[in-house]
Amino acid sequence: MSVWDELTGQSEAIEIFRAAAATTASAAGTEDSTSMTHSWLITGPPGSGRSNLAYAFAAALLSPGTPEGDELAERQVRARTHPDLGVLSTERVIISIDEVRSLVATSQFSPSVGRFRVMVIEDADRMPERTSNVLLKALEEPPARTVWILCAPSEADLIPTIRSRVRTVRLRVPNVDDVAELLMRRDGVDLEVARRAARESQSHIGMAHRLATNEGARSRREETLRIALGIESVADAVTAAGRLLAIASDDAKAITVERDSAERENALRSLGIAPGGTIPPALRAQLRGLEEDQKRRATRSLRDGIDRILVDLSSLFRDILLLQLGAPIEPVNEAIRPELDAAARDADPAGTLRILDAITLARTRIDANVAPALSLEAMLISAVRKGSSS
Repeated sequence: MSVWDELTGQSEAIEIFRAAAATTASAAGTEDSTSMTHSWLITGPPGSGRSNLAYAFAAALLSPGTPEGDELAERQVRARTHPDLGVLSTERVIISIDEVRSLVATSQFSPSVGRFRVMVIEDADRMPERTSNVLLKALEEPPARTVWILCAPSEADLIPTIRSRVRTVRLRVPNVDDVAELLMRRDGVDLEVARRAARESQSHIGMAHRLATNEGARSRREETLRIALGIESVADAVTAAGRLLAIASDDAKAITVERDSAERENALRSLGIAPGGTIPPALRAQLRGLEEDQKRRATRSLRDGIDRILVDLSSLFRDILLLQLGAPIEPVNEAIRPELDAAARDADPAGTLRILDAITLARTRIDANVAPALSLEAMLISAVRKGSSS
């Protein structure tokens, strides 16, 4: 079994990293298109598998003598417990300067068991400029056996001085068949469920996995589409905005509650406190720190949930627009084709385009920290008013 087996739809990128790992394994050191470099940037749209590819490459580099990776290194990388692996994956909106300083400090150590020390930063686009400059110094003068792997949606999300010091590998959006095949092979779902999840997630691998394996996630998505199709007045729009916010909150809680509970149990166990036992005053500060981290993660999960709703609404009205224009493209939401046909007949393309513009504006406002409830209300009311003439 290879560390590359669970990746899909990125054959060109996989070959670049496999060749680089092979170069280091053979100590060839040749300076060609497949040669190894000390810093990499993996870019691609959400769900394209940036972090999955980063960790597969890390496992290959940390495996002794083979670019395909060995089972022990792969398990340790998957669990983030390998002694030569450093990871920065924030639950906050931004990556703090202290987090980067800590990672840079550990990057200076020599490898303890492997050929390299590998440092992975997920969501490197979340670093403010001041924080990025701390990382820049590490990239300018890295230790000989340290490899940096950054992940971001695009090169433009990083400052120019960092972009000039990394080798960029760009990922594409996997096609529906590739994602469906991965779901069937890895998660054991049947073909119909896998294809529907891949299509409705728009080939977002993580979201496709969720839709294929979580009935609650599928139900919440279906309700979102029904709500949008049922809006006929301003009053409906205001009510719908509140319900969409509640759906996003429910989705965020479904993701975080189970994880929060497991983290608290592990923290109590590591502190030697029995389940249900009294927490000594001296240890309460540590648990408060954990609770603060979980609150920040809940905030980010809610924002991510709202954004998923807006992406789903965009796919809905895109489908309606394509039907209105007679485009020979399979709708994302093929499962509700009769409702799509009815909505396409009841409106005109200009009105649908205005609704899509309103959704884009809502995403921009939420990114700018406008209250999500107000942004959703304004979006839906605007859509009703602009679409009323249709």
